[in-house]
Amino acid sequence: MPTPPVALTKSAYAYDELRRRILAGEIPHGAVFSQSVLAQELGVSTTPLREALRRLAAEGMVQLESHRDARVTPLTADEARNLYVIRESLDPLAAALAATSRTTDDISKIGTALKKLTPLHDASDLDAMAAHREFHRAIYLSSHNPLLIGILDGLWDKADRYRQIALQNQEDSAKDRARIQEEHVQIAEAVIAGNTVDAREAMHRHILGSLGRRAIGVLETMAK
Repeated sequence: MPTPPVALTKSAYAYDELRRRILAGEIPHGAVFSQSVLAQELGVSTTPLREALRRLAAEGMVQLESHRDARVTPLTADEARNLYVIRESLDPLAAALAATSRTTDDISKIGTALKKLTPLHDASDLDAMAAHREFHRAIYLSSHNPLLIGILDGLWDKADRYRQIALQNQEDSAKDRARIQEEHVQIAEAVIAGNTVDAREAMHRHILGSLGRRAIGVLETMAK
């Protein structure tokens, strides 16, 4: 039975661990699990577990079906398609705004995040996934548009699960990984240079070849 790290509350520990298991595919999408069994497995009482589940439910990662059971929110081709359509518009917009609004501090953070990037070649590599998210967040935070930032923050909670299922079903080739890394460099350079047209276009190309788009086809095939 695991013991929660001293620095975390039991609720925060349960949230982090359950979220990790969902993103890593250790608990499959659509799976139903017993809250009492999971609480025992995590070494916490049901009260902090329910607090963690409510946070995950607010993020759309789980569905609370009763006081006894919960379900990992199923992934669907329709939702993957909806996420892709939104991101195809909003991510390029954020990059273009970032190119006009970025500060010296933003530029430093973008550069730091770019250096941390490693290829997303394994669905279980959550550190690489976190670094990928940190880079994109550094870009859209540089837009200094609170409404747009709030929307994109919410989308990433859902989108990470679709990236995972895309990676689980089709690993990127070495050529794909090199292309994606070059796209990240192009996005960063355009934003830092203040070139709105290049920033928008570079981000749009990146979204067109994204794991989120690939997930649509994966889920359509799985539904047949």
